[in-house]
Amino acid sequence: MIERPAQGSLPTVPFGPHRITRLIVGGNPFSGHSHTSPELSREMIDYYSVANIKATLFEAERAGLNTMQSRGDRHITRMIVEYRQEGGKLQWIGQTASELADTAANVRYMASFQPIGIYHHGSRTDAYWRQGRIDAVRDYLKVMRDLGVQVGLGTHLPEVVEYAEEHAWDLDFYMTSLYNPRPGGSASGTASGVVDQELYLEEDRVRMIKTIRETPKTCLALKILAAGRNSRTPEDLRRAFEHAFASIKPTDAVVVGVYQKRGNQIAENAALVREICGEGANGDEQG
Repeated sequence: MIERPAQGSLPTVPFGPHRITRLIVGGNPFSGHSHTSPELSREMIDYYSVANIKATLFEAERAGLNTMQSRGDRHITRMIVEYRQEGGKLQWIGQTASELADTAANVRYMASFQPIGIYHHGSRTDAYWRQGRIDAVRDYLKVMRDLGVQVGLGTHLPEVVEYAEEHAWDLDFYMTSLYNPRPGGSASGTASGVVDQELYLEEDRVRMIKTIRETPKTCLALKILAAGRNSRTPEDLRRAFEHAFASIKPTDAVVVGVYQKRGNQIAENAALVREICGEGANGDEQG
């Protein structure tokens, strides 16, 4: 099922009628979501002007990626328009903007910018689950289906995937976080020396990976670096990528945000994926 990469490119997997690279550039940093501290989130907002986001996406193309993931709000869609007008070729997988009251309208708005897939925002999905209202999400998935895009469900909770599978929900892919961020953390090891906003537990990663492997549907695994906590050294970074690709299915991909102010993380990540999944790798054994 995995397409063997040409020299200098990245392996791809099917995504409905499309093919996506197994490394997708994530959009959280573009929107100032560091999942580390308010200070770092603000720093990302300051750095990621529209010009710098576009430069990052063009760098992703040069590194061999063919797909990006980001929010479906007006800031990001305006950037996507400019990026495409300047020749940008990355495919777009859009996330619903959970701050907007009318999710169905948001999905229709996003569809006008030609995404290849749309998924229901994981944090909002999880909130519905905790409220005992998860079946309400199916209405938004039906809107996506009617619009002809690949239909996705985001979540940090393995139970949500298992429920959707048990009840045969009509969807094409899951956006699955390897960690379920919890309030708290510690000041040790953070780049800025401030207290972490969130706590990332290994038990959550183990549990989600088991669920990913059990569903036949495509899973896009996010937070493989635990929002940077698993990438503080080059050795940590390599281990995180190796662990992710050894754990997910051969038909799955990873979504990784980058903060280019701190170096060419796009190129570093792509080089690792090329080494781990590229020429000489047997994709069927990675699942």
